[in-house]
Amino acid sequence: MSLLVISGLSGAGKSMASNTLEDVGYSCIDNLPPELLLSVSRISDVDRLAVIIDGRSKEKYDTLLQQLETLKKEGIDYHLLFLDCDPDVLLGRYKYTRRPHPLQSEEFPNLQDAIDYEIQFSSDIKERADTVIDTSHLKPGQFRKILTDCFMGEDYNGMTVKIISFGYKNGIPADADLLYDVRCLPNPYYVNELKNLSGNDKEVCDYVFSFENARRVLDMISEFVTYTLPLYIEEGKKELVVGIGCTSGHHRSVSFANALNEKLSNAKVRTVVLHRDIDKAYQ
Repeated sequence: MSLLVISGLSGAGKSMASNTLEDVGYSCIDNLPPELLLSVSRISDVDRLAVIIDGRSKEKYDTLLQQLETLKKEGIDYHLLFLDCDPDVLLGRYKYTRRPHPLQSEEFPNLQDAIDYEIQFSSDIKERADTVIDTSHLKPGQFRKILTDCFMGEDYNGMTVKIISFGYKNGIPADADLLYDVRCLPNPYYVNELKNLSGNDKEVCDYVFSFENARRVLDMISEFVTYTLPLYIEEGKKELVVGIGCTSGHHRSVSFANALNEKLSNAKVRTVVLHRDIDKAYQ
């Protein structure tokens, strides 16, 4: 199992880190009590595990240091990521969100004092970290790209392509970045033996792609998506939504979505497929 331990300053981006890593295949445990770190490190049925440990007190960080030392003695590999941020930026973030800092209390009623104290007692963890990411001047997309580049390995480029098949009669997907209309191609609905099947059935898929025009359209869609992916990634985009529509969302669009998914998966692109309208009535 690959174990990633995430800590850092409150407001530096631990929640976004957790969400990003979940999106790319990590199992995440948020706000784990540090005394449980050794126990969760022994989970055997998880390939990638990220645990987020907040610095709610100096005592918690002291316990975390002890647990990390125990992991080392037990021969358990881990990677420690510390999320850092400029105190003035943190101050601005808390004022913008109007959320209280977790260390604000009678002892530290002032926000600035709470931030300064956390910076002070977290310095040992920061010094020990394998990776330190300063989020002070990172846009969300840049931060997500750094995380995926650091922790997903060479076979992952930081992008997930979501392929949605749909029927135009039910409306266009609101979140689609790219839309392709395949209503121009022969419709299996008008073939009696295919009418009540879907694009998930081999007979329908074979029919759809028995036409040269359909095969050429699929190639062009695949070529365009593949070519533009690096450009979207460079812009910090983490998800590209490709909508493929036919009349009702049962036959042609489903066949095309599955075929595009196969092509992109073979090119080592991370994909998710959703057949939005496949269970809806034709009329």
